[in-house]
Amino acid sequence: MARDMSPVLKRCRSLGLEPAYMGIDKKSNRTSSRAGKKTSEYGAQLREKQKAKFIYGMLEQPFRNLFARAKKMKIGTAGENLMILLELRLDNAMFRMGFGRTRKEARQIVDHKHVLVNGKCVNIPSYSLKVGDKIEIKEKFKNTQRYKDVFEVTDGRTVPAWLESNHETCTGAVKELPTRDQIDVPVNEVLIVELYSK
Repeated sequence: MARDMSPVLKRCRSLGLEPAYMGIDKKSNRTSSRAGKKTSEYGAQLREKQKAKFIYGMLEQPFRNLFARAKKMKIGTAGENLMILLELRLDNAMFRMGFGRTRKEARQIVDHKHVLVNGKCVNIPSYSLKVGDKIEIKEKFKNTQRYKDVFEVTDGRTVPAWLESNHETCTGAVKELPTRDQIDVPVNEVLIVELYSK
């Protein structure tokens, strides 16, 4: 399976992104070689798309498919719908609820069949959640050292209002659909729509 293996801090630097958005509390002291250079309109659009793909850990084709789905939705704008669909991915929800230190770790937890959605095992990180879905870690993994270490790091994190999370019971739920205001990702989705509309 294809994966993005580029060093995270280096990629954050090139995209002008704070590592905190990736769940990493390191800082890069270097500056990008492109800092201060003028960017064309196309360059700005491309950068926003690359930023969104990098933050959510997606490759081009699945991202394009998700955009096509967002465009077909009856309510809201294509850009906002795209951001909402990205947030509703299972690996992202796991990260947001504090069940993974980074989205990559949350994705691995899902891949390793540790997660139940509405009582059924789901091992597809891109699984799209719906309002009312209940998420939990399988009983046999709940008391493992891995989750103790994860919760030690993520306990202080704020869980978005559209999600509910309980670290003691290793459970969570989707209370409502996220709104664009609740998505704290520094991506200008309007530029992504413009890029794909060419």
